[in-house]
Amino acid sequence: MNNQWLNAYVLHRRPYRETSYIVDFFTLEEGRVSAVAKGVKNSKSDKKSLLQPFQPLRVQLSGKSDLKSLRHVESTAPSFILTGNALFCAMYVNELANRIMPAGLASDGVYHAYQDALNHLADSCDMEITLRKFEFALLDEMGLLPDFTLDVEYEMPIHEEGIYHFQADVGFIKMPDGITVKNAFPGSALLSLARNEFTPLSKKVAKVLCRDLLKPLIGDKPLKSRALFLPKAR
Repeated sequence: MNNQWLNAYVLHRRPYRETSYIVDFFTLEEGRVSAVAKGVKNSKSDKKSLLQPFQPLRVQLSGKSDLKSLRHVESTAPSFILTGNALFCAMYVNELANRIMPAGLASDGVYHAYQDALNHLADSCDMEITLRKFEFALLDEMGLLPDFTLDVEYEMPIHEEGIYHFQADVGFIKMPDGITVKNAFPGSALLSLARNEFTPLSKKVAKVLCRDLLKPLIGDKPLKSRALFLPKAR
């Protein structure tokens, strides 16, 4: 890693000793990596100004331990301009990636979904759909995204007119007619999600599913970013 340039974004930084930061980077090549940025805390250097969220970067890191040292950093494109709820949503995306992605796990899918999320938020696209797509990418990488086309009990295709119960670690199971339970979803909404179509109904279903599926990954410690933006976007 000493001579390798990594494509990166800053997920989080925190003070370290008197003059340094520990920076959590999300990189294309090495996944989530933490590094010490030495001597930049009280300086006006370019290195400090670049170590901000939502700034596309290239970085060089060194060291054999889990905590690397930042050798070089440079920008590769202008920073994403984010304000209001779009900024809060981007902070949520950063916090989610930092909390869930295991250190050192490189994922092209999640990295590009992260870039897409920042692009869409900066372009004022539908924030709710943007968040769901990124959450789906994370869940898919963790092996937790269910098959929206399969009734797992009978290994039959999901039908639009059916009502399906979601059972964690198993998948969707068709409910008998007239029976209702919590987390029962219309087949039409599930098939919409399978086609990457976000209708008003499938958006509601996706929100419930993502909340429940992400909960064990996030853990008991609440996400700070969730308190920042309006409920509609969450």
